[in-house]
Amino acid sequence: MALQRNRIWYKPVIGASIALTIALSGNLGFMSTAAHAETVSISATRADSIISTGLKYKGTPYVFGAASGRTSAFDCSSFTQFLFKKQGVSLPRTSKQQSKVGTYVSKSNLKKGDLVFFWTNRTGKGNVGHVAIYMGNGKLLHTYKKGVGVTVSNLNSSYWSSHYMSARRVL
Repeated sequence: MALQRNRIWYKPVIGASIALTIALSGNLGFMSTAAHAETVSISATRADSIISTGLKYKGTPYVFGAASGRTSAFDCSSFTQFLFKKQGVSLPRTSKQQSKVGTYVSKSNLKKGDLVFFWTNRTGKGNVGHVAIYMGNGKLLHTYKKGVGVTVSNLNSSYWSSHYMSARRVL
C-alpha cells in the first residue's frame, strides 16, 4: 500500500509541469518559433546574397535603358531585376512595373532586400522613376546617373528622402 501511494504523487506533478511549460512558452505547437525564425532567416539570407552580389558590381557604369541581363552596365531596374533573378525572384523590367509587385512596406518597416521607389526630375513628382534595394541601417544599393553607377547611398540624405515614394517586399 505504501508503495502504491508513492507512485501516485508523480502524475499531478508531471501534468502541472507540462501545463506550466505550455503556458510559459505561449506555444501549443501550432506555429513553432523555430519555424517562424527559419522563414525570417531564409528571407534575410536571400537579401544578404542579393546585397553581397550587388556590391560586387559597385562602380559598374549606369546606362539608361540598359538591356536585361547585361552586366557591363545597368540602369536602376535592370540592376534590381538581375540581382533578384539570381535568387529566383522574377521582377518586371521597369521601376514603375516593379513598384506594383510584392507587398507594400511602410518606410518605418523597411527590411534588407526591400525595393524602395523614388520619383525623379525626369518622371516628375508622384511618378515612379527609380528603384533601389534597401540594405538596412538607412542605406540603399542602386545605380543612377552617368558617372556614378552602382553605389551605396543614404536613404535619409536630402535628395533621396525628399524623392521617396514607397517600398515593396518581394522576398
